Amino acid sequence: MPASKKPSPRHKPAAHLPDAALVDLVQRQTFRFFWEGAHPLCGLARDRSGLAMDPDDDLVGTGGSGFAVMAIIVAAERGWITRDEAANRLGIMLGFLERAPCYHGLFPHYMNGRTGAAIRFGRKDDGSDIVETSFLFQGLLCARQYFNADNPAEKNLRDRITWLWLDAEWNWHARDGRHVLTWHWSPNNGFSLDHDIRGWNECLITYVLAAASPRYPIDPAVYHGGFAQSCTFINRRRYYDLELPLGPDFGGPLYFSHYSFCGLDPRGLKDAYASYFEQNVQHTLINYEHCVRNPNGHKGFGPSCWGLTASDDPEGYAGHVPDNDNGVITPTAALSSFPYAPEQAMRALRRFYDVMGDRIWGRFGFTDAFSETHDWYAKTYLAIDEGPIVIMIENYRSGLLWKLFMADPDVRTGLKRLGFSSPHVS
Repeated sequence: MPASKKPSPRHKPAAHLPDAALVDLVQRQTFRFFWEGAHPLCGLARDRSGLAMDPDDDLVGTGGSGFAVMAIIVAAERGWITRDEAANRLGIMLGFLERAPCYHGLFPHYMNGRTGAAIRFGRKDDGSDIVETSFLFQGLLCARQYFNADNPAEKNLRDRITWLWLDAEWNWHARDGRHVLTWHWSPNNGFSLDHDIRGWNECLITYVLAAASPRYPIDPAVYHGGFAQSCTFINRRRYYDLELPLGPDFGGPLYFSHYSFCGLDPRGLKDAYASYFEQNVQHTLINYEHCVRNPNGHKGFGPSCWGLTASDDPEGYAGHVPDNDNGVITPTAALSSFPYAPEQAMRALRRFYDVMGDRIWGRFGFTDAFSETHDWYAKTYLAIDEGPIVIMIENYRSGLLWKLFMADPDVRTGLKRLGFSSPHVS
């Protein structure tokens, strides 16, 4: 695998690029996090990296690696790397996943990139994480569709992805016949974390894939009686004069509208509860309007500087939302919203790059977050924030990942089982 290149972390970007060229540059530079910045042995995505140096630990993230697979597909399609290079890297990643310990076919939140051993996310979180695993398989199923050539190398990739997919026991997390999925299981602590996955949040993809499994599917009642039954599922109240179909007050962090929809195409996607493109647009615009109206008087907030989601901040790491707004802007929030609010996202991109580039732009694109109020600028890149930038901008530009994921026959089966309609599902 290629060694990471380390340009100056405070490189000032060239201004006055046309919009299309700037969008392409941001995608390509951000992709480098998953290519040059990947773990050197297993190829999976490091959870985070710094401005100039990679971390000296071996921690890799499962969900971030799913985003890595999708970013690699984008890079191959756009010619930033060759198709063979992409297939080779995916083969390295699959080899690691095949050897790594798993828990009923599911993976932990964090792993050691050398040994595959689970790295605890919390005291009792040392086993399977069904949500992070779903982000991983969202990427792998896109790869199974993309690498469709009739040759031994690409057939081998498809077969290996299918083997991992068939081996994942999604219904294990619907423990004891309960009508809800449980987030974590531990070989040492069982289900003692007892964290039900109820919506609205980032976990729609988890239920869709659990229903799509050919061998270990959940019953549709687990979705309708679990994810869709929560005090924060149906909303239908107004915020900043915008009606929000689902979710907590003000919609929650913007990753709710990104993570599941890296693969799930929200355009025309509907079920008994919502139209999901409308949901994501309204959620985005509420977040945008909050930053424009800026009720807390934060420095820099406005039509060209917006986007609240989970990220690093001056105190560590936090979920930033309109009703928990400490003045931190996270570039992925606006940039991953290109499919929902392209004009607003482009204005933010221009300011982030043209005006603030000397403070937040570096070897892997925009750093994680900043706060002009606190004169604070992150010195980190996070996989789960960098990945959606590449992916969702591509979905805005070409719909590539949406087309791949929604073409998967198992995904279509899962959507139909749960009662979804979509232009992709006949």
